[in-house]
Amino acid sequence: MTADTVRITRALISVSDKTGLVALGQALAARGVEILSTGGSAQRLAEAGVPVKEVSDHTGFPEIMDGRVKTLHPRIHGGILARRDAANHVEAMATHDIPPIDLVVVNLYPFEATVAKGADFDDCIENIDIGGPGMIRAAAKNHDFVAVVTDPSDYEELLGELDRHEGATTLTLRRKLAQRAYARTAAYDAAISTWFAGQLGETFPPRVAFAGTLAQTLRYGENPHQQAAFYTTGDNRPGVATAIQLQGKELSYNNLNDTDAAYELVAEFEEPAVAIIKHANPCGVAQGASILDAYNLALRCDPVSAFGGIIALNRPLDGATAEEIAKLFAEVIIAPDADEQARAVLASKKNLRVLLTREMPDPAAPGMMVKMLSGGFLLQNRDSGRVSAADLKVVTKRAPTEQELKDLLFAFRIAKHVKSNAIVYAKDGATAGIGAGQMSRVDSARIAAIKAAEASKAAGIALPLTQGSVVASDAFFPFADGLLAAAEAGVTAVIQPGGSIRDNEVIAAADEKGLAMVFTGMRHFRH
Repeated sequence: MTADTVRITRALISVSDKTGLVALGQALAARGVEILSTGGSAQRLAEAGVPVKEVSDHTGFPEIMDGRVKTLHPRIHGGILARRDAANHVEAMATHDIPPIDLVVVNLYPFEATVAKGADFDDCIENIDIGGPGMIRAAAKNHDFVAVVTDPSDYEELLGELDRHEGATTLTLRRKLAQRAYARTAAYDAAISTWFAGQLGETFPPRVAFAGTLAQTLRYGENPHQQAAFYTTGDNRPGVATAIQLQGKELSYNNLNDTDAAYELVAEFEEPAVAIIKHANPCGVAQGASILDAYNLALRCDPVSAFGGIIALNRPLDGATAEEIAKLFAEVIIAPDADEQARAVLASKKNLRVLLTREMPDPAAPGMMVKMLSGGFLLQNRDSGRVSAADLKVVTKRAPTEQELKDLLFAFRIAKHVKSNAIVYAKDGATAGIGAGQMSRVDSARIAAIKAAEASKAAGIALPLTQGSVVASDAFFPFADGLLAAAEAGVTAVIQPGGSIRDNEVIAAADEKGLAMVFTGMRHFRH
């Protein structure tokens, strides 16, 4: 048996985040609700003139052990957990003088914020809430009779319910609040366990948990027949999760996925750089003396694919660059910032989404990535691997020139962000052709060369962009055919991880063509 509506006569309020606390207390008091509270919450309410009873007065037992023990008492948990329709529960309440508690308003010690600000181990431990999760879980379990609120954003919904039902809550709302309560304590415990594993140096503990907060319910997923939503993890990595949307339509599932890929790629470079992404693959990337130069060079690589793409910049967007971008139909622009002229230029393109992040993500920062499988998931470190000139091993008779070396490192950074099998041609700090996602590496090399030839024609350039370029491969060439296809396209130097049983054949083919080739010893598969 459950009661559909339960009138609130007594509420327990103990909150760390005191946003809206006084207004809530005043609203409850005006409805004749007795308020029990603790510590700072009780003090804040009393100072505002809200009648409040200290939990220690209610239990007849003082707070002890620096506040670690205050609500862990039968008169609190009995009042929350007692079923009003069970005779033995009602009898126990009467025998032990345990008044019912109909509403629990609790939010937890700021453990996540404490960790985020770099607090020491002991401070983090002290910010692990014990009584709070206990009361929340107890109230959620007994939601047939008790409403539980864990977030100030739910106060308005609660009070609206009380207005509509003469001071009572409905079972529908109590169940909804119970679900939110368990999600909150689960996320809290996940944060603690993740932090603890890190303190112990356990990258992959026997059990792992992670949580997210709903940021946006999407119109649909990758396709219209799929449902989707966007959740944030709270790690505050600059990008789509933290960006401010300046203008434009609501971001879609594919917009979010592609924009993340674009911004992570453009963050790889120290010089002004632009990346244009389509379907999570780059179709043009370039560095330049200015962000405008970088944009024009990135667009030149594949202007056809760039139509309807995502444009990411690692510098603030200026008016001149915005004027050029405005000539192209793009879905999203993401940048650290945009000046007033750029904002004015783009304002006329009402559907164009413009995201500003204030800063760039650190490509070398640690992090974890999750891929869902049927019945499980894969968990791995983010690919933060990078190679420098000092890491390279020259394996051919000819060593790369200084300019070739710069372009090789540039191309290899991009290859990390291209779906495997990945081939990237580059020259003078700009991509000349990109081959992505093919089952055969030689096909990726040929496709990239074909696209480069088409781009040259579109730009009115006599020779294909790949003439005199370098080429990067995300993994080793298993046969010499992929390298020979790149040589036919006009490359002069090659960068690849190495490690094939046929490396000697590939090296011999490079020497025969007069190419310089370096091995990185690091692979960048991206599936």
